[in-house]
Amino acid sequence: MAQIATNSESVVLEKEETISPWKEAWRTFKKNRLAVVGFFIVLFFILLAVFAPWIAPEGINEQKLGDRLQSPSAAHWFGTDDFGRDILSRIIHGARISLWVGFLAVIMSAVIGSILGIIAGYYGKWVDIIISRIFDIMLAFPSILLAIAVVAALGPSLRNALIAIAIINIPNFGRLIRSKVLSVKQEEYVMAAKAIGMKDRRILFSHILPNSMAPIIVQGTLAIGTAIIEAAALGFLGLGAKAPSPEWGKMLADSKEYLILAPWTMIFPGLVIMLTVLGFNLMGDGLRDALDPRMKS
Repeated sequence: MAQIATNSESVVLEKEETISPWKEAWRTFKKNRLAVVGFFIVLFFILLAVFAPWIAPEGINEQKLGDRLQSPSAAHWFGTDDFGRDILSRIIHGARISLWVGFLAVIMSAVIGSILGIIAGYYGKWVDIIISRIFDIMLAFPSILLAIAVVAALGPSLRNALIAIAIINIPNFGRLIRSKVLSVKQEEYVMAAKAIGMKDRRILFSHILPNSMAPIIVQGTLAIGTAIIEAAALGFLGLGAKAPSPEWGKMLADSKEYLILAPWTMIFPGLVIMLTVLGFNLMGDGLRDALDPRMKS
């Protein structure tokens, strides 16, 4: 009986050992209630953006001057703006713009920053010094001021705002990956790959990069929320999306004159920005707790 019990315990231990780190991270993530709430918030807005043409009750530029600045009602749940346009419909379509800017800007900054960070951390010496000093110079400027400078140089537009947001986030990914590479390149499997003559490019993209993905995913999730705020800020300042685009920051800028007369024109776009960023932040915190071994008991 004792031998049977020992065998069953060993089988259980073997099953536990075969669980992949990603499955274990998913289990940890699901146990975090706030992270799950954030996930569903993000999923809601993604679905809203995907199915916007079918969900929105009216067209984004359908003007009804007779219904100007109507308060929220059964006909217009979020009210109307100064042109009689349905605010709910514009917010739904605006989700497409804000999420598109957030995801694409972060993908661009993550790719460029990760490549620079891997090169700096792996080769070190003068390469590391040059890349790190570039990152330090970029981080010395407040991010929003640097974004404004980039947009001012390129010209105000949504595309240039996206490029500016991508540029200002490159150092965050670069420094994060550099620090990860400095520790990973000392691992035995990397030293063994060097010993057998494996090329640097294969070592970087087959061994080091896959083992550095966890911090990239966490930073990327948190950066999307930041990118949405930055896009809204540039739109509010008139450096991002142009009228009649339903971008959330531009909606806030167009409604600031009616804050007292029709506060709903600013309240609902502001609430949507807050909820979206909150969702990404909650989900990012949950991913950090699930993927960072130091956060596990």
